[in-house]
Amino acid sequence: MEATDVEQVTLALLDAATDKDSEVQDQVRKSMLTLGKQQPDRVLAMCQDYLLKHPKLVVSHRVVILQTIELVVGCRIEEISSPRIKSIISLASDEMTRSKEVIPDWQQAASNILVAVGNKHINDIMEEILSKFQPGLLPHFFVVQTLANLSDSNVYGMVPFLNAILGTLLPMLSMAKHDNMKWVFASALCHFSDSILEYLANLDKAPDPTVRKDTFSTEIFAAFDILFNNWLQSRESKLRLTVAEAVGSMCHLMASDKLEEQIPKLIPAILSLYKKNNEHYLISKSLCLVLDASVSMGSRVLETQLDGLLLALHQQVSAPVDYSNPPTVKNHNEVLRCFSLLANSFPDRLVMFVLQKLENSNERNRMGSLAVLRHLINSTTSTMESKKLLILASIRQPMADHSNKVKKRVVQVISAMAHHGYLELEGGELLVRFIVQHCALPDTHRRGQRSTDPEEVTNEALRTMCDNTLHLLTTTVGRLADVLWPKLLYYLTPSQFSIAATPLCKSLIVLGNKKKNNQEPSFNIDFTQEVNLPSPQILMLRLLVNAAFPFSSRGHGAPSLTLLQILSINIHPNTQILWDEDIPPLLSMLEESTTESLDKKDWDEKLLKLLSKTLATIEDDKWVGQLAAEATRYLSTYNNALEEKGFLYQCIGVTLQQCFNKELVKKQLQEILLVARHNDAVEREGVAIGVGLCANSHLEGTLAKLEEFGKSDAFKKSPSIFNLLKERNDVEVEKVKSTLILCYGQVALNAPPEKILTRIDQDILRCITKHFNTKVLGIKVETKDLTMKLSLIQSIGLIARAISECGKKQGYVFSRKQELVTVMLDFIKAEPADSLRTPVRHLVMTTFADLMPLDPALSENDNFDLLKVCVNSVFSLPPETHTPEKMKEDETLDPKQRKALYKDTLAALQELLKSVLAKDPTPDGLQSVFKHIESWLSSGQNHERERAVTATAHMLAFYLDNLTVKNMVSFHNLGALLGRLSPRCSDPHPAVRTAAVDCIYSLLYIQLRYEGFSLDCKDDGVDSLLPLKDRLDNPDHSVLYKTCSDLTKVMSKRLPQEQLTTLVFMLFEGLVDSQANCCRASSVILNTLLKNRGGGLQELVPEMLEVLHVRLQNITEEQVRVAVGQTVLILASQHLQAVINALVNQPLPYDSWTSEMWMALGADPIVAIQIIEMVIEKLLIMTPYVDQRASMMRGGTKKVATSQPLAMTCGLKELLMNGHTQEPAVSLFPQLFSCLTVRLGASVGVSAPKDNNTKHTASFHVAGVAADALRILLARAQLDEVTKRLDEDNAWDAMKEPNTHIAGVTLLARAMAKHAGPRLPSIVECLCPSLNNIYECQRITVTAFFSELLNHHVVTELMLLDVLMNNMMERISDPCCTVRMLAVRGLGNIAGGSPEKVNKYAKELLAAMSSGMEEKDDPGKLITHEAMSGLSKVLLYLEKKNVHLLVVYIFMKIKPFLESENDEIRCASIHLMGNLSKFGSGEPVFKDQIHNVLVSLLLHLVDPNPQVVKACKYSMRVCAPVVGSEQITTMFQNHLHDEKSLHYGEFINDLTKYLIQDFPGMLNFYHISVIQFFKSNWAEVRAAAAMFIGFLLGNLQEEHFSHLNMGTITKGLVMLLQDPDPVVRMKAAEAMGRFH
Repeated sequence: MEATDVEQVTLALLDAATDKDSEVQDQVRKSMLTLGKQQPDRVLAMCQDYLLKHPKLVVSHRVVILQTIELVVGCRIEEISSPRIKSIISLASDEMTRSKEVIPDWQQAASNILVAVGNKHINDIMEEILSKFQPGLLPHFFVVQTLANLSDSNVYGMVPFLNAILGTLLPMLSMAKHDNMKWVFASALCHFSDSILEYLANLDKAPDPTVRKDTFSTEIFAAFDILFNNWLQSRESKLRLTVAEAVGSMCHLMASDKLEEQIPKLIPAILSLYKKNNEHYLISKSLCLVLDASVSMGSRVLETQLDGLLLALHQQVSAPVDYSNPPTVKNHNEVLRCFSLLANSFPDRLVMFVLQKLENSNERNRMGSLAVLRHLINSTTSTMESKKLLILASIRQPMADHSNKVKKRVVQVISAMAHHGYLELEGGELLVRFIVQHCALPDTHRRGQRSTDPEEVTNEALRTMCDNTLHLLTTTVGRLADVLWPKLLYYLTPSQFSIAATPLCKSLIVLGNKKKNNQEPSFNIDFTQEVNLPSPQILMLRLLVNAAFPFSSRGHGAPSLTLLQILSINIHPNTQILWDEDIPPLLSMLEESTTESLDKKDWDEKLLKLLSKTLATIEDDKWVGQLAAEATRYLSTYNNALEEKGFLYQCIGVTLQQCFNKELVKKQLQEILLVARHNDAVEREGVAIGVGLCANSHLEGTLAKLEEFGKSDAFKKSPSIFNLLKERNDVEVEKVKSTLILCYGQVALNAPPEKILTRIDQDILRCITKHFNTKVLGIKVETKDLTMKLSLIQSIGLIARAISECGKKQGYVFSRKQELVTVMLDFIKAEPADSLRTPVRHLVMTTFADLMPLDPALSENDNFDLLKVCVNSVFSLPPETHTPEKMKEDETLDPKQRKALYKDTLAALQELLKSVLAKDPTPDGLQSVFKHIESWLSSGQNHERERAVTATAHMLAFYLDNLTVKNMVSFHNLGALLGRLSPRCSDPHPAVRTAAVDCIYSLLYIQLRYEGFSLDCKDDGVDSLLPLKDRLDNPDHSVLYKTCSDLTKVMSKRLPQEQLTTLVFMLFEGLVDSQANCCRASSVILNTLLKNRGGGLQELVPEMLEVLHVRLQNITEEQVRVAVGQTVLILASQHLQAVINALVNQPLPYDSWTSEMWMALGADPIVAIQIIEMVIEKLLIMTPYVDQRASMMRGGTKKVATSQPLAMTCGLKELLMNGHTQEPAVSLFPQLFSCLTVRLGASVGVSAPKDNNTKHTASFHVAGVAADALRILLARAQLDEVTKRLDEDNAWDAMKEPNTHIAGVTLLARAMAKHAGPRLPSIVECLCPSLNNIYECQRITVTAFFSELLNHHVVTELMLLDVLMNNMMERISDPCCTVRMLAVRGLGNIAGGSPEKVNKYAKELLAAMSSGMEEKDDPGKLITHEAMSGLSKVLLYLEKKNVHLLVVYIFMKIKPFLESENDEIRCASIHLMGNLSKFGSGEPVFKDQIHNVLVSLLLHLVDPNPQVVKACKYSMRVCAPVVGSEQITTMFQNHLHDEKSLHYGEFINDLTKYLIQDFPGMLNFYHISVIQFFKSNWAEVRAAAAMFIGFLLGNLQEEHFSHLNMGTITKGLVMLLQDPDPVVRMKAAEAMGRFH
């Protein structure tokens, strides 16, 4: 390669170095660097020349070139000739100092070159630089900067020069007047000092080991003097900081006496900088260096500076540290290092200072002091040893700080102290208490926005930190075990530490397990010695109550139980075996549960059972008595956690059960009743359950105590009439009474069954009534207090349950039942009808349900009243989502509470209805309950209907489950019930629908039972109803009605004949239900029923029609009217007369009634066949459309459909909608299919005609009607696969529109050929005549259909090939260009459909395709494209003899299309070329042709069109063997696969190697071909051409360069380097990098 080419390229790259695209810039630099690495001297020379010839080049451009020089020098320093080095040094020096002004980018780039050269040629560099660093003259800024950087990058080379440099530099310092010069001198001195220190630290590696510190002391001190005394006070902060940094570095090089002299001035001066600068890191770094130097030499003066130093350092350490801002973090660490340095020299003063600072309550000061303290504890362990007690005492003050930020630092200090043995000392337990206290922090309560303070420490964050610290102390500081065990137990029981239970238990578990496993004596706790610890009884209770609420307080249940198990022998020696057996299963249960899934009641029972078993195992009445007494005293701990308190009451009840000291039991009961906070409902219930549990073992004593308490001082404030008049509201007494009433109920429930019945009337009910009714002046006054009402209702319910549990055995008669029912009914009546605010309804109905089974039974009237009041009271409530208005005296419930209350109330009503029904389980009994619900079934309100149907469903299911048929009974109300309920299966409200199906299911099974079928007898029909419920979830009407119909079939099978009439007339009523959906359902059920059972109703037909007629007048719902029309059709189908003319003349589009009528006509196959034949005949002969003027203004014509054929098509479509038309559709399928296909062709792009009456154009799609009719026909002919395929391909939409019609018809033909082959001969026969139609649109449709058929082998099998081929040959000369195109396509398709027949038609095919490629009247080149695609397909099967002579002729024809702008033509021509290859193998002419186009194919591998790329890959794979190179053949066949992605660069790189190797003689031809593509229209191809040339050059050996015209290549690439596309410019630059 000639030097001029490299130079031209380098020059072009130098020109392009500041390209506007950053990626191109990067590539240009890379290429320059590549060339530079290969030919460093030449490229460096070019760069130098370029800079010299362009003295006015913009700075950015100069910078890029200088940077390139630096990079080349940096990596090829060894290879560059000495003269070149010298000229570069000279150039860089000149560039750096040419401008007296400082221009950083430019001069820095030049300076970097000098530094890069200086790593190898330090002497040459110093010679040049020192020439510009003359004594007495102020040097250029960058000369000094370069010296500084050189001292960094080449320490061993530079330090020997430094003495001389310092000598020259010192006088210059006083000449520097500008801040920037002062800055650069200061910076240089800093670098020089650091270099000298590094040199001295590594003398063993240094070239001159005689260098010593004092070599530089004098000069350094002289420089220090100027910097410190003159420059440090500068106004410019950047300068001050650099001077400070330099002064710090210089201290280590100063003589000790000089430094000692300076310290009193130096330290205050540095400290004063803190106030003047915002950036503190460099000041702290400098200070640290000064202190290090002072301490190292044992300075005595330093102590005098201590006060000021400590104050300033403390101020720094107290500054906020922003971890997202590294300098503040570095500053903090430097300051802490300063403290460490001082601590080693002045430990006492430092510790006293820090501890005094801790007393300062300022938050920032405290945080700083704590940071220092922590650092000192961790870093200067030996120094701090003697200060431990002092530090322990001092830490107490910050522990009392309220700030979480301070507390966080305290925790960090405590953690450090723990690791260094502070916590074992006296006072250490306070630190533990601090940690535990903060493990119990409540969550932060935020109002409004989040804090913006980056240092903010939330309660949650601090708590987590303390949890982790406690865990760490337990697990990693072994010696703390005896500090923490057992003392941590103390914190488990006070309520203020409850949130800390989880971390506390976890730590105690670790400690306990360790001690237990190691059998340490300290594991056993002596509670008499450890006076601060809670008693074993309280510990056990606390952990049990924690376990009862396992997911509270951050999940304290499992840790509490585990700890309880570990503590077993410490609680009581007898518990160990029991707990080891019983606690692990409880823990497993917890592991598998969540808050939602845990059954709380069952869990509580398990824990109470564990307690009971534990007490029985302990067998120590004194211990149990102590437990009862302590537990009662402990109750107040839970005053803020009432649910936990309720569980504790239950524990007390279980404990008292196991206590045999009757006096103690009474005393504890008295205590419980006295201390209870009766105002709270949860607590009242807790007390009652506790007392009830106690009564299980102590019935007499408990009743006596309750009675005694009822007479005690708590009730002495007896009200007078005067107080009543003043509306006395003495809450307390009422609430205490409520508690007692509840206690009596629980006593009844829990007492032993054999003892309780005798006590109910006399003791329990008497006392309850006495407390409930107060006598005033002898008159009984009933309370209005809600609490007492609720307690009374609950208590009666509990008593009823107690009686029913033991009354069955003893025939007990509950004499006061009627009286209690009346009282409670009054409670319900007193509730507001329009809202649900209290649980009164729910509790009363639950209690009624419990009372119902008890004797004596209620009278019929009482029963009626009870049901009426309860049902109406519940059903009439507003919906659950309705928000009631707030009353003055009460608060509204929150949504969750309201939801629960509604759910409970409705469930209670259902239980009550079942309870009433259980007393009389007969059809009459059922009717007596149902009549209360019946009127609600057709309410206009969704929620009311839902409640009514749901209640009925539950009631019927219960009736069925409890039905015992002793003799055959008539279920006389079945018809009426079905008639009322079955229309509800289609209710608009989903819940009503589902419940209605359940009702019908139950009713039909009840009927089966009454018919005598056994209980286990299953009826498939009735069972099939339940799966229908899933379908009912779908609100789609058709699904609902199908479901109704299925349901009716089942009903009609099971319905006795005598019930049918009732049901039918009930359904007629249902046609005018309040819900339109139910009207529709009634009509569907009616129709289905008449179809199935109408035969038996002959005599009722007149009456039914009359009723229907009357109903029709009131039905406004369209669907119901249609359905009623069907009812009439069912009853009168044999009278149907074909009235086609009337229907055809109906206005278009048809209304639903007309459509319905057409559809009804399809019900009779004979009529249907007659209609279809007539329509086909008419459509064949009638004009499909007329051309009309589009508008008066615009001229032109539009196609408008003629009315009669259109109406017939519409009618045909509706007729075919009827399922019964299948038989006619199949028998006339070929004629009907052909007729509709041709009709569709004639309808595309045609407008609808105007309506004769309104003169408006009808709004519907003419082609759409024909397409719909065709689609329905295919469905009727059961060609499901065809319709499925067409639906998937959206073919119907395509067929309707002019621009996609051909594609749609092609899809239709394809589907027919694949899935309906046997039907094709008759279809083709019917369609052939249409090819000669005068209507072009119809010819196009049929040609498109036939063209696609030829693509399928089925036409050969059916002997249709000749017919179709002949038709296509005829169409080749059709006047319509589209028909000709389709004919060419059809001829090509023979290769796909019947490849074995291709050679039979070889001559015709080749002639047709050749003329197609030369077609003149071909606007979009569509025929050309089809001809090439078709020829490609056909060539695969043609024999060589048929093509041999035409190969080169065809090749020449297609070559111009390779670069066509049309993607499809480009693709087809490339593909065709590939398919031609097999006919040219072995032909030298063909090989030449392939080489002619190879470059084009290679470059189109990056074509923007993916299909073209695919075609290139294919053609190159199949042409590979013809190329004449084994390596290239293998490469094409291995890499060019469609599914594989191609790494184009690597591919072309390898390919050029093989081209050079195998075809050296063709290199000239190749590179000229490639260069032609530099002007391609596609940027991708231009870029690829540049790459191709680049790789060709890169891989070419020297001897082959003679084949290439390098001048043209260079010129071309230089042109591409100015291409508008950045990718092209980038690739051109990359290619230039290979010019070496």
